[in-house]
Amino acid sequence: MTETPARTVTLVVVDDHPVVRDGLRGMFTAAPGFEVLGEAADGVDALAVVGELDPDVVLMDLRMPGGGGVAAIAELTRRGARSKVLVLTTYDTDSDTLPAIEAGATGYLLKDAPREELFAAVRAAADGRSVLSPAVASRLMTRVRTPAADPADPAESALSAREREVLVLVARGTTNREIAAELFISEATVKTHLTHVFAKLGAKDRAAAVAVGYDRGILG
Repeated sequence: MTETPARTVTLVVVDDHPVVRDGLRGMFTAAPGFEVLGEAADGVDALAVVGELDPDVVLMDLRMPGGGGVAAIAELTRRGARSKVLVLTTYDTDSDTLPAIEAGATGYLLKDAPREELFAAVRAAADGRSVLSPAVASRLMTRVRTPAADPADPAESALSAREREVLVLVARGTTNREIAAELFISEATVKTHLTHVFAKLGAKDRAAAVAVGYDRGILG
């Protein structure tokens, strides 16, 4: 039998997609022990809403037109806001994960997290405990344990460990869907990694990225 939480956790949902906000509001409203106090469509809005409503937890997306999540998290931290910020986003790249955590986020979950995992994460965040999705925790641990890249190899140091994994799979002719399944990430995240790989290698497409990867020794 599920135990009813001892107290109600209050939330503000920040996401630029109305459908996502509606879905999260409905999900938390239907669950015992939660109350959604308000919503915001971007980081700037979020600062005003959080300042007014003072929720226990802010569910924060990262990439939003009109004001990103990382800047909002940093400002809430600077203001000494009581609210804990739990990032809920599609992206798990180093360029998203690390700045959000460094800015003061209490936790970081991906939008494909199971409902019960999200509920547990919100309760943990409200209690001041850090919460990281398994994929993000693994990435951070890998970053801590991986020796610094050889500075003589700028291409190797430019690509993150996950971006190299994606490039290796692309070189094998693996589709985005197959890459997502193999690495346990979403297709949207695969596309984000590929965008970063193309930019860092100066490649216009998958074939060019693979060619550059072999040319620079990244693919062996």
